[in-house]
Amino acid sequence: NKIARDTNISLKNFLNKQGNSKLVPVMKYGLFPGGKKIRSKILVDIGSLFRLDYKTLIIIGAAVECIHAYSLIHDDLPCMDNDPIRRGKPSAHIKFGEATAVLAGNSLLTMAFEILSHRDLKISEKIKIDLINKISESSGHLGIAGGQYLDLNYERKKVSQNKIEEMEIKKTGKLFSFCCAAPLIIKKKSKNDIKKFENIGADIGLLFQVADDL
Repeated sequence: NKIARDTNISLKNFLNKQGNSKLVPVMKYGLFPGGKKIRSKILVDIGSLFRLDYKTLIIIGAAVECIHAYSLIHDDLPCMDNDPIRRGKPSAHIKFGEATAVLAGNSLLTMAFEILSHRDLKISEKIKIDLINKISESSGHLGIAGGQYLDLNYERKKVSQNKIEEMEIKKTGKLFSFCCAAPLIIKKKSKNDIKKFENIGADIGLLFQVADDL
């Protein structure tokens, strides 16, 4: 609960420093209702193993939650899963309109990179670039977007377990992988060590998604 609260405070403070825009209420609608902030929790827990600064981890977690919120807004769209309800209330496209929901999702995705590159994140520019590179990989065609494409493509088809696992690791596991790897990237650990923790994240993400689907 503390991590969820502190992540939300970090996000609200960042949004309050932004220029005013009609998309901000829609972005807040996608960010703040419900949600356990489990990705931030994993990030903070692993970061604590390496004695990393709590505030640094919360800021990085805020960026992760932006990407997660963007993916949920887009997943619910009529052209995707066509879900009218998210966390017990109308999905963003139902409440604000389809075009507005798309633009709010896009804005949350780009805000994640703004958070990671911001001066408030007190780490070196080189590490910021490494984090942005890794989270970009987790979010695009090799990660969330690619996993969602496979999910849509597999609907009403008989698909092998291996293909389902690949889809779920991309759709969910890659962002968990980032949360597990980010502390090691900050500590400048070896590529082998980073990969080990990415694999742990992929396993957690797969378990999470299987449980969610069931």
